[in-house]
Amino acid sequence: MTTMHMAMTPPTVAIIGWLVCAYLLGSVPTSLLAARWARGIDLREFGSRNLGATNLYRACGLKVAIPVGVFDVLKGTVPVVLARVFHHNRLGGSPSEYWPMIVGLAAVLGHVFSPFVRFRGGKGVATAAGVFTGLVPGAVLVGIAVWVIVVRLSGYVSLGSMLAVAAFVASVPALYPSWRIVTTAGLVILAFVIFTHRANIKRLIDGTENRFGRKAQTPPPAGAT
Repeated sequence: MTTMHMAMTPPTVAIIGWLVCAYLLGSVPTSLLAARWARGIDLREFGSRNLGATNLYRACGLKVAIPVGVFDVLKGTVPVVLARVFHHNRLGGSPSEYWPMIVGLAAVLGHVFSPFVRFRGGKGVATAAGVFTGLVPGAVLVGIAVWVIVVRLSGYVSLGSMLAVAAFVASVPALYPSWRIVTTAGLVILAFVIFTHRANIKRLIDGTENRFGRKAQTPPPAGAT
């Protein structure tokens, strides 16, 4: 048996297949496709130019943004649930703990770095929420509650998203003490969410961040006054 054949055993192929499928599902640019279908616009040239549900809402309204947001959540939940049902027991640690998390991470990376939009996708909050919904739904509810309160009081979706993730991470040890890997993964996700929101943080500090409910205007063509 050659070294190459030993390296690509059936379990290895299965692992790669799971990760590729999760990544490709996560990378579907739902908001871009929805904006083109609903209004014939390129969301990358509208408002914040972000391919997330918030910018889609500003461009197309709730009737389009809500189903897209739900789909973005499911892009994380579906792979995780399937991975928990059909876990791969050759991975280190408890398969019910590590394997779904790895598959979910692949989906989040697909959403943020989509090959269909030159590896520039959304910020990954909705898909990450979907991943953790499949693992620790109670902690996700805590995060959702914080998001709703912050957005309602401040109007800033970006601030609500970051604080919601922080609240989620803080609640996992209390609600699911045996799921230490989720707490660790949550800290990584929190750092990643803050990183992807760095432009929003700057606008929050400058007082120029868009508030929820105010529709952004399409930027003027280059050279226009």
